[in-house]
Amino acid sequence: MKKSTHLQNYSREGTAPFPDKNEEKAPARVIFLDRDGTMNEEVNYLHRPEDLRMIPGTAEAVRMFNEAGYQVIVITNQAGVARGYYTEADVEALHAYMNEVLEESGAHVDAFYYCPHHPEHGIGAYKTVCRCRKPNIGMFEAAERDLPGGIDKSRSFMIGDKLIDTEAGHRFGIRSILVGTGYGAEIRRAQLAAGKADAGKSGPEESEACREYDAYAENLLEAAKIVLA
Repeated sequence: MKKSTHLQNYSREGTAPFPDKNEEKAPARVIFLDRDGTMNEEVNYLHRPEDLRMIPGTAEAVRMFNEAGYQVIVITNQAGVARGYYTEADVEALHAYMNEVLEESGAHVDAFYYCPHHPEHGIGAYKTVCRCRKPNIGMFEAAERDLPGGIDKSRSFMIGDKLIDTEAGHRFGIRSILVGTGYGAEIRRAQLAAGKADAGKSGPEESEACREYDAYAENLLEAAKIVLA
């Protein structure tokens, strides 16, 4: 992973959000978030700021995590770069704009990590089997290296609308929440029809019924309420 290009860190003051690695720090509690379908509406290969539509409740959820002391880190596959549909600079500009939108509601993402590769449909160096593309955990590992005290996995979560998100969280050793926005509701309905999940439960107690994720929430705001309960 080319950290200098794949990682974009932001803070409300415009300085690096992570403390100096030379300082002694306790492991961070982290909320890892998928981007498309979890925070913003699904748009085919989103890369233009004017096409960004935040899902209602996203800013409030992120603000709740901020105020509770979590590091909020976005983990997103961006195969549109590999396919040549847009550039890494476009991804970075969109992330900067997303944080501007969130800051209007008093919220912020501490860091964005993205994977620009694809194993089959990439152009040039972008066509590769990499460690960073979810459900692999390279982006999580990069965040753990960048945080001075590492990550407290027992108190961290991955939230996304696809099973590759929840699988990635589990591979990294943290709990995962599937949200019903994006593709999540369709996945959930299929599981219920197949008898793979308990329709009467939507909290952490469901883990015995559905091993692919630890909880289900209708949207990111409801997921935040589960985490912070």
